[in-house]
Amino acid sequence: MRTTFEERKLAPPPTGSIVSIGVFDGVHLGHQAILAANVAAARAEGAEATVITFRRHPKKVLLGRSPRTLTTLEHRLELFQRAGVQHAVALSFTPELRALSAAEFTRRLCVDGLGVVSFVLGFDSKFGHEREGTPDLLRELGFEVAVVPEVVIRGRAVSSTAIREAVELGDLEGAARMLGRPVGVFGRVVRGNQLGRQIGFPTANLDLHHELHPPPGVYACRVHRLRADGRRSSHRGVCNIGFRPTVSAGRPEAPLVEVHLLDFEDDLYGERLELEFAARLRSEAKFANLGALHDQIARDVEAARAQL
Repeated sequence: MRTTFEERKLAPPPTGSIVSIGVFDGVHLGHQAILAANVAAARAEGAEATVITFRRHPKKVLLGRSPRTLTTLEHRLELFQRAGVQHAVALSFTPELRALSAAEFTRRLCVDGLGVVSFVLGFDSKFGHEREGTPDLLRELGFEVAVVPEVVIRGRAVSSTAIREAVELGDLEGAARMLGRPVGVFGRVVRGNQLGRQIGFPTANLDLHHELHPPPGVYACRVHRLRADGRRSSHRGVCNIGFRPTVSAGRPEAPLVEVHLLDFEDDLYGERLELEFAARLRSEAKFANLGALHDQIARDVEAARAQL
């Protein structure tokens, strides 16, 4: 999959593009239905399956604040690629872009920039100034538009908002039903204080770039190592999300995310990891000393092995 970050670098492919537009935060089952329909249409037309998304949530410009994302841009791009998308256009949602009418957005980006053949949109898709870009407007402009209906799970519409609520409450099962995959986080390994190594359980500390995660606690998880050369390997792990009360002199401003990979010894600094949470093992706790902490982590490892 190729990715374009600036409008000026767009050029229509010879085959033209099937275009979908949206934030796609979470790339949940509703989004996956749109992407699958786009990819199928692109194959049928011999065109390029293309998604226009935004580097940051548009609400940051519209309201001055935005929700914590279920998936960062890097995570979304990874999931787009897995869905079969061939071209992702990730734009900065600037005041200038906000001011574009839907018709001008369509002309500049979709027609001139992508050579759009047709659109595949979600049932509630809206874009352009005042969100006036709808399937009906595009049809009035002469475009073919396929609309993917709402996805409902157990009587509830799948939405990024509903999934955020479930993740924040620690409802991993409920969130996973709407995501179509386990709740996960995606980040790069950064250097910590290496205390885990000293007590026999080395951990990889993750920078999530503000991606939403489950509440503090200890979790059994599956860890996917995404290497720069495209190779991918999977491992079992134990993840701690929290404030490390046993070893921290003061309370960190935000929870730290660190994972111990079972039966693994390689250096992971700078690498991308995707964590999928399988089960919550316990709450975070403060222990009397490092020896007690070591013993509890050993029990956590065995509990994770049993869960995984």
